[in-house]
Amino acid sequence: MYKTCIYCNRDLGDNEVVEKFPVGRRLAFDGERGRLWVVCERCRRWNLSPLDERWEAIEDCEREFRRTRLRYSTDNIGLARLREGLELVRIGRPLRPEFAAWRYGKEFLKRRVRNILKSTAAGVGYTLTSFFGLAFFFLSDENSKVIARARDEEGRRLRIVRKDLKELQIEPSANPDGWSLTVPNRPSERIWLFGRRGRGERQLVRLEGGTAVRAAGHVLPWLNPFGATRWDVKDAVKLIEELGDPACVFAAAPRLTGVSRLTRMDSRTRLALEMAAHEESERRAIEGELAVLEAAWREAEEIAAIADTLLIPKDVDVWLAEFRKSP
Repeated sequence: MYKTCIYCNRDLGDNEVVEKFPVGRRLAFDGERGRLWVVCERCRRWNLSPLDERWEAIEDCEREFRRTRLRYSTDNIGLARLREGLELVRIGRPLRPEFAAWRYGKEFLKRRVRNILKSTAAGVGYTLTSFFGLAFFFLSDENSKVIARARDEEGRRLRIVRKDLKELQIEPSANPDGWSLTVPNRPSERIWLFGRRGRGERQLVRLEGGTAVRAAGHVLPWLNPFGATRWDVKDAVKLIEELGDPACVFAAAPRLTGVSRLTRMDSRTRLALEMAAHEESERRAIEGELAVLEAAWREAEEIAAIADTLLIPKDVDVWLAEFRKSP
């Protein structure tokens, strides 16, 4: 059982309500599909729980949700706040527009307010101490700050710095997904004043498949620094709905916008890409669970077949074989 967010590595907290799953201060669950997430209070990302730890926890969440009176519900999503401080998100059969707007809208709005306040404070500070502020900017080397890290297909770490964001681009590919992501990498990094800075000659690395999706999920928040309003989120969700699937957004984005560089795409497309990256990463994780389940089922089926034949006389096996051959 994990204790920290897989996206920002912050502590997820704990609860004393769900005995079978004491991790997290906000739990989201879908009893019909057997899903259980821990929502990080820091970055608002959804961490999918391990398969073997969720079933009894989902039953506990459903029971506690029905028991509390302090809850808010729509036709598809309900939110309950328990006295102990735990928040439960109950998911029925959500449509993507409502689900995505509920899931991402608050985080985008929070990001928007936070960065507007930061920009205002920076502007006031620069006005008051223009010379010293400009000197600090160059001395701190903010453009070389490592803002995101990812992994390539071989597991090597990639370091993406602020000034290299313009090199990020989506390109057509012959792989099943139909696209690839070009990521600028700095081969090393070192501590410099207030953080780590990328060093070395810039290298362009081409990523495909799951590694490309994960890298996009790390980088896209930096391309959408001011978040989005509720209407912006609806527009981005509408784009995903028009394309039919989150995975199609990456392949279609260069064609729809006429550019391959992410920094030149319009804000709606970048927001849709960020949503698609999160949903696609989760879909791939679920597919991995299904593959494990199928392997376990096949093994169990082989054992069951052997066990059944031990109790059946041989003449019955012969009769069944002849019966199957008959038209």
